[in-house]
Order: sequence, then structure tokens, then C-alpha cells
Amino acid sequence: MALALALAFGLAACQPAATPPTDAEILQAEARVPADVALAERYQRSCRVCHTVRGQAPLVGHTASWAPRVARGRDALLASVQAGLNGMPARGLCPDCSDEELRRLIDFLVEGR
Repeated sequence: MALALALAFGLAACQPAATPPTDAEILQAEARVPADVALAERYQRSCRVCHTVRGQAPLVGHTASWAPRVARGRDALLASVQAGLNGMPARGLCPDCSDEELRRLIDFLVEGR
């Protein structure tokens, strides 16, 4: 029973946003890159592949996808990245990112700029 409840809650967390991204929003996400060159390099190798496509990971800058996550607070977002969540591995595939870099990457992913 406990396993079934855990699975149900886990799957609920994987549901797509109430307002899925449009094709235009996906094209915009594909073009977005952090302005900071060092952060852009980390984003390109660790975040981009999952956060610029229609899928389970929230799209870069897609407010509807990020709203319920942001409502939990930025510290909760950081904790999810550090530990991993659903299909995202711990530290978001950036084992060499500092917590400060992860915070900056989260800010970029949420805001899209």
C-alpha cells in the first residue's frame, strides 16, 4: 500500500503543466542561453537537453510549468536539484556545479533570461 501511494504521488509530480508550451515557446526556449559564458557552458551540457523540449522537465522560461515549483520556494527548488527529482539525477547532471551556480541556473530556467 505504501509503495502504491508513493508511486501515485511520484507520478502526480510528473504531470505536464496545466497549460502546455506551444511550439513557439519551445523555439524560444531552444534559443535561450545564460548571458554569463561560464554559466552558459554548464547550462549547455547539463540542463539544455531536457529543459528545451516538450516533456516532463519544465521548459525554460515557461511560467505555467514553473509556477507550482516556484510556489514551493527557491530553496525547495535547490534541494530538488541537489537530491534529484523524478527523472532528473542529483545535481541536474552537473556534479561540478557549486550550489551558487545551481541557484543561478535555476533562476535562468525559471525566468528564461
